[in-house]
Amino acid sequence: MLRPSTFSIVAFDPAANELGVAVESKFLAVGSAVPWAEAGVGAIATQSWANTSYGPRGLDLMRKGATPQETINALIADDEHADERQVGIVDAHGRSATYTGAKCKDWASGTNGINYAAQGNILAGPKVVDAMVDGFEQTKGHLADRLVAALSAGQAAGGDRRGQQSAALYIAKPAGGYSGFNDRYVDLRVDDHSRPIDELARILEMHKLYSFKPLPHEIIPIDDALGAEIAALLANAGELPKGVAFDAKAREVLVAFMHRENLENRVRDDGCIDLQTLDYLRALRAR
Repeated sequence: MLRPSTFSIVAFDPAANELGVAVESKFLAVGSAVPWAEAGVGAIATQSWANTSYGPRGLDLMRKGATPQETINALIADDEHADERQVGIVDAHGRSATYTGAKCKDWASGTNGINYAAQGNILAGPKVVDAMVDGFEQTKGHLADRLVAALSAGQAAGGDRRGQQSAALYIAKPAGGYSGFNDRYVDLRVDDHSRPIDELARILEMHKLYSFKPLPHEIIPIDDALGAEIAALLANAGELPKGVAFDAKAREVLVAFMHRENLENRVRDDGCIDLQTLDYLRALRAR
């Protein structure tokens, strides 16, 4: 019997209104079983001998007003294998709860606080969960960065004592999906890799480039000097003739280039550019 024995963290970012799950395991495609989240409702990690019904059932309970602890109580009440389950839950109010069944494989337990719950089983020891919490609380930036930092810290503290294989990151945010049609803000999986957390961190940086909106401090006005640089960079990429000014036509070329390079979410009409787009253009020069 395959059991996704693993370590995970569920968390809520009230400022960004994001709910997420990050998970790693010596188990193929752990992201297909453990993480569940719904914007405005909550996030759930169901693991050990994972009961995947805990995901949709738990979200439905919270949608109807149950707290995370009440949700766990209801989920395990009619589960004949509850003593082999592990689950962590956080809701859209920052309330959290974690549960570890008595028959989960050592070392197994969890901890929770405001806006997070961290848990794991078949771990190197309690230091893994403690390290996840420290990594989450000490990291700044997007919720996605903080969740991956938690996984990295847990792995550095010993992680799953059987080794590594897969990792996943799932974050729900109102209208956060592509073009705003759903709440699937981040949905990244590394299903089979020798260093899955490192690989997850790598593809997260790609996802942030293509899908995240820049933070205010990452937006800069295009003055004459920067405009000249952008025109030269576009010329280097074969998009403009060399030596042309950054005029209205060059702006149109920049926008078309950004759409073609899947950077359409970063297109601006306020005379500014974000640092990620500028770095992308500058990186082309080095190729």
